Amino acid sequence: MSTATYPETWDLDVFFKGGSESDELQQHLRTYEGKIDVFAKKVEQFNTPESSDSSYLVYQHIQEAKGIMMGISQAGAFASCLEAQDMNDTGAGVVRGKVTSMAAEFGAAFQAFQQKLAKTEDQVWDSLLEDDGLKEYTFIMTEWREAAKDKLSEAEEGLISALSVDGYHGWGQMYNALVSEMSIEIEVDGEVKKLSVGQANNLRSHENPHVREEVHQKLEEAWSKNENLFAQTLNHLGGYRLAKYKKRGWDDFMKEPLEYNRMKPETLDAMWGAISKSKDVFVKYLDHKAKLLGLEKMSWAHIGAPISESVKKLSYDEGAAFILKHFKKFGPEMAAFAEKAFEEGWIEAEDRSGKRPGGFCTGFPLSEQSRIFMTYSGSMSNVATLAHELGHAFHTYALRPMDPLNRRYAMNVAETASTFAEMIVSDAAVKEADSKDEQAALLEDKVSRSIAFFMNIHSRFIFEQRFYEERKEGFVTAKRLNELTTQAQNEAYGGAVTDNEPHFWASKLHFHITGVPFYNFPYTFGYLFSLSVYARALEEGTAYEEKYMALLRDTAVMTTEELAMKHLGEDITTEAFWMKGIELCIQDAEEFIRLTSE
Repeated sequence: MSTATYPETWDLDVFFKGGSESDELQQHLRTYEGKIDVFAKKVEQFNTPESSDSSYLVYQHIQEAKGIMMGISQAGAFASCLEAQDMNDTGAGVVRGKVTSMAAEFGAAFQAFQQKLAKTEDQVWDSLLEDDGLKEYTFIMTEWREAAKDKLSEAEEGLISALSVDGYHGWGQMYNALVSEMSIEIEVDGEVKKLSVGQANNLRSHENPHVREEVHQKLEEAWSKNENLFAQTLNHLGGYRLAKYKKRGWDDFMKEPLEYNRMKPETLDAMWGAISKSKDVFVKYLDHKAKLLGLEKMSWAHIGAPISESVKKLSYDEGAAFILKHFKKFGPEMAAFAEKAFEEGWIEAEDRSGKRPGGFCTGFPLSEQSRIFMTYSGSMSNVATLAHELGHAFHTYALRPMDPLNRRYAMNVAETASTFAEMIVSDAAVKEADSKDEQAALLEDKVSRSIAFFMNIHSRFIFEQRFYEERKEGFVTAKRLNELTTQAQNEAYGGAVTDNEPHFWASKLHFHITGVPFYNFPYTFGYLFSLSVYARALEEGTAYEEKYMALLRDTAVMTTEELAMKHLGEDITTEAFWMKGIELCIQDAEEFIRLTSE
């Protein structure tokens, strides 16, 4: 198959030349420092509107705030890319610290503006929202107003923001610094290799069971060696959040993550309730896979094991060609966008040491571009991950007609777009398999995602809930964190796995991210929600692309319940909605068992 050649490393110079030592970046930061200072002074002089005559002044302040947000986001995205591509780049940490400080300073001023605005009398507020300039901001302004009512005074919230730089965010940066120093030595194909934890994680799906077992053991040892340090980072992050919630009078630590994701607690309860009632077939699947691997019972080291060597490896260019081929079947705009991302070096995929583990997509709003980070090693799982991140980037692209303030969507619906793109590719891989063995192997890769979302993510959610409950009473030791992790894994996996990964709480970056609390359940939400969207796409073919993009544009200006009702006609606060998607996943698991039992 003839394929185009694409760069495997991204182009960051188009934003700021010179990496972490960039003079252009320094100038950008100085410019926005000045803008933040000017904005803060204007907010000090701003008074709560008393009539609709204030509408233009409010509009002006919002436009200035929007420009600063975009400038900070541009620099923050650049810092994220620098940190990820080379964990030994100390300059990247300096940039991150500077951006975090600026974001906190702006955040304090912007919160003060929001709180003054929130005090507007209802009648005046309604008149403000009727203004031609402010009308399009009705959803987010109303959201700001409700959020501001829940917070402390302007001075207190400003102090929280200021102290978060070297407190809250500082602990998150400390975690990243500790991980960047970690490495393990593994023997692979007769050669001892020194690997970052990210590279080592890629070996969890290695075809050699001894490699998988050694990786599991070595990673557990590495995290165990530093467990007390990671217990410090996690406890201080959790303690900071709880202290802030207590000062604000919030009793429920789920308040912030639910409001951030614009969803009701009933929706979350319905989703987990449906999943908890449906795990038997996935336990059966894990038991069956264990037998295929020659094991009496599944063990943690082998959950990601391939069940066949018949699955072909794809070079990066071949993987890109596969994605483009099947994106085109969905819609021309998505395919053209992905091709542009490949051609213009938007993707960092090279398999090399020193990179951060995992993958992500980040946006550069001033440039209207995205950048994708991952480590590509040729598996179909890697191809699916690449499609997943391209789905995130396409979501950002679809929002371009919207005002930048109406592009700020939550994580749960963000995972809808990414998982939708991933499904296009994983479904196609199964259908185009060259043999029954390959079909079974690819189907297994697809079912493994259901295991991740219904069991692994569920264990993270259970763990984090229990951690926060115990953190209210004081410091939670590393030993206790291991126990909580083990309990959560046993519960979420339904006893299907004989052993555990007790230091998962330390190894999972998501527990240590400061930007988003409870960085877990939105993945499962997005996975199941996207199944309903994907079903519509299969029914309507390429004609659905514009409807899909319309749905993506609404993700930033609606609650998730409103979004589902408008675009799918579904009530997502009921278990019945979630069961529809789960049933499709059950069918995949049952088909895999059938194929590999013949």
